[in-house]
Amino acid sequence: MKTYSITDTGALREMNQDYFFASDDPVGNLPNLYIVADGMGGHKAGDYASRYTTQRVVASVSRDPGEEPVSIIKEAINTANKILIEEAAEDESKQGMGTTLVVATIIDGKLYVANVGDSRLYIVNDNIRQVTRDHSLVAEMVRLGEVDVAAAREHPDKNIITRAIGAKENVEADFFEVELQEGDRIVICTDGLTNMVEDEVIRNIVSCDISIEEKTELLVKTANQNGGRDNITVMIIEPFMYEVKAC
Repeated sequence: MKTYSITDTGALREMNQDYFFASDDPVGNLPNLYIVADGMGGHKAGDYASRYTTQRVVASVSRDPGEEPVSIIKEAINTANKILIEEAAEDESKQGMGTTLVVATIIDGKLYVANVGDSRLYIVNDNIRQVTRDHSLVAEMVRLGEVDVAAAREHPDKNIITRAIGAKENVEADFFEVELQEGDRIVICTDGLTNMVEDEVIRNIVSCDISIEEKTELLVKTANQNGGRDNITVMIIEPFMYEVKAC
């Protein structure tokens, strides 16, 4: 297993409100743990939301005595959501803060994923497949057939999300389980990447015959070259040895 992550402020923003955590070693009863969060809110509130939520998830997983990964992750998300809402209620400067969240772990070749918001997890092999489901206004419009995928990328409301940690007392995360195949690579990222770089370009870079560090750096560089309008966080996980192809 190889993992590499980068978070970057982007070309236009002054503050980075993204945050990530990656451990190939056990965290509590989970054999590994990967988290990406994209905060939102006023001055520094988004930064606080993503960082604090990630830290609370890690802390909850660390002390959870359970053995079932979905239950462990669900409890951690619910706990983090509750604490973030309490923090916002106690500090006026943090009112309205929230964050997207992707949490993943790999156990015996199976990937367990939870997501809230529009940060994403992809599996890349001969193709690229988005595992997570975007919780955003425009994504709902696409699912209802009101907007096509191409138009959605430039839609003026594409940054409006419909679920977030800290938004409601009862947070609803989506959960996914995927049997990993030989050659699968995993990409977890914020929309600072996906709004700037097409899925097929992501697939081509992740499939390149270069190191995992170079792949991650190239994805961030490409997002910035394409405008870098938001913070960019990219995490690549390579669970297996695989045959790579030249760029």
